[in-house]
Amino acid sequence: MELRQLRYYVTAARTLNFSQAAQQLAISQSTLSQQIQQLEAELGVQLFRRNSHSVLLTEEGRELLSSAVDALSAAQACKERLADIKGLSVGTLNIGVTYSFSPILTETVITFMKKYPRIKLNVFYKTMEELMTMLVARDVDFVLAFKPLATRDGIDSHVLFDTHLSAIVRPGHPLADCDSVSLADLQRYELALPSCGLQARNAFDSLISGRALDYKVRIELNEVNILLKLVKNTDIVTVLSEATVYGDNQVRALRIMDQGNNMTGCIHTLRNSYRKRSAVEFLKLLSESNAVLERRNSWING
Repeated sequence: MELRQLRYYVTAARTLNFSQAAQQLAISQSTLSQQIQQLEAELGVQLFRRNSHSVLLTEEGRELLSSAVDALSAAQACKERLADIKGLSVGTLNIGVTYSFSPILTETVITFMKKYPRIKLNVFYKTMEELMTMLVARDVDFVLAFKPLATRDGIDSHVLFDTHLSAIVRPGHPLADCDSVSLADLQRYELALPSCGLQARNAFDSLISGRALDYKVRIELNEVNILLKLVKNTDIVTVLSEATVYGDNQVRALRIMDQGNNMTGCIHTLRNSYRKRSAVEFLKLLSESNAVLERRNSWING
């Protein structure tokens, strides 16, 4: 049994689509099928039931999946430990980031790439839910995101900085000279909101829950850059964390004055999991960046 075969099997088991799995693995579908057949022959069991319409795991296939994932994770951990011994001269660091965290990350990415030119960075921008799934599957080494409304088993959330939900407007907007706004104030303006499921939207929905407020929502988007482009070119208002517009002089962030308005930027890791030296170094650089320097947390040095 080869690790390559286990990797092929796990990818096929997760997608239940041999064509899609082959694309993800950058191999031909015939190669994937051949390797799966060889694995089945060695194990003496059938792992998949395939017909012209669907692919399903057999009972044996379902039973093998968790063990195969653990084996691949253990093998990857061995590679990472050996890479660490080489003093950050080689290796890969996989980072999950929510869309609204991007401005906080940029400075550190540039610094890390200059300092460690032979460490490859893979940065995945996705929703919180998608990133937590990737973290559990060990597809990313850590996730940068705001603290979720509900805790998750097996995941530790380390506080990096505190921020707050803000109304975002262009400098010439009627609200631009204000330092803060109320939830009631926002009823007078057209809104462009982040899509449901994005963290700023979750925080906003939680804030207004149970209140008799009537907002004029013109558009919902899951792309923060487009939201900000709308704000910069119209009198529309969006709602994001103050940290999301860090360093952007073309917009103004007005604090929404309401209890429960705080948002906490966190680094999310798997509990009791091995932490790569490259991850530790990246997080140190992040904590020393201008965006979060004043809110540095000592746990990162551990």
